[in-house]
Amino acid sequence: MAFMDDSKAAGSSIEILNHFGKREITHIIHDIDGTHSLIREWQPVMSASMNWAMYCGLEDNFDSDENLEKQIARVGKQALPETDKYCIECAGFSALTQMEYAVRRAVEMGNIPDKVKQKLQLTDENKANNSAIIKRIWGGEEVFDDVDEPQAFHEYLIDVGTRLFYFYEKILNGACRDKNTEDARTNPGRWRVPGSIEFMQHLKDLGCVNYFVTGAVVYEDGGMKEEVEACGYNIGPGKIIESLRGSSWDKKMPKDDWILAIIEEEGLDAEKVLVVGDGRTEIKVGVQMNGVTISRLPTNETRQREIHTKLGTNMIVTDYTDPALLDMFYN
Repeated sequence: MAFMDDSKAAGSSIEILNHFGKREITHIIHDIDGTHSLIREWQPVMSASMNWAMYCGLEDNFDSDENLEKQIARVGKQALPETDKYCIECAGFSALTQMEYAVRRAVEMGNIPDKVKQKLQLTDENKANNSAIIKRIWGGEEVFDDVDEPQAFHEYLIDVGTRLFYFYEKILNGACRDKNTEDARTNPGRWRVPGSIEFMQHLKDLGCVNYFVTGAVVYEDGGMKEEVEACGYNIGPGKIIESLRGSSWDKKMPKDDWILAIIEEEGLDAEKVLVVGDGRTEIKVGVQMNGVTISRLPTNETRQREIHTKLGTNMIVTDYTDPALLDMFYN
């Protein structure tokens, strides 16, 4: 347990946007990508993958090895206005939500095989619902259980979305993830946001418990767990990171659901929880549950800063090196 006092940030580089005074903090829930780890340079990869799904026609071979090499080669090579903007506006979403958006847009534009159109037999109402959900995703939503959609369409979204998720991960691996992870094993500091380990260790030393949550898939022998460990974050009970929670390949688990699940499982007082992240999902739920929120955003991320300010984040930091940040926490 520690106390956090926003008055101690006065005169520092920390931007206090919404004062919370002095608050008891027992647990901290951290996003990973962009918040602490820099291994996944995901935005240009996600943009290219989504753009491909929207326009390629989603034929049976859309995720072939031949297409994989082509997509790796085109990452970051051209402006993709819609998906580039999407990756800024909707940063922090579950990866499966990103895939769902791309598939829904392909359906909306008619860029799916004729045999699939015939099988789905979408009515005008179904198409209108699909377009409405696309707009809701832009608005920050990830779950649409209130909309009645045909079972065949629901199954199609899951099937193609899961395949696209695997495809995206392969593109990510080839474009940047594998080489960055390998380098991180010998140069971990290069792939961490400056001051990250020291910040988390300080919180642990004060008796707080750190958790990692991610919209990426989590599994034992690779992926996000491998990246986190390559960056020097030890995971497990009593370690610097108590546990790592994330998505699966075929079942959407948004980060806000994970955050709320941790709070429920551990019986936490939400007002004593600090949420640290660079995505809209984790900051939004942190504000909604009346916890304390820290947005980790570079100074050049103008649009992201606007989004987080509108969401009501308590404070913005560029990294974790300002001594005033550590001084804000004490016993």
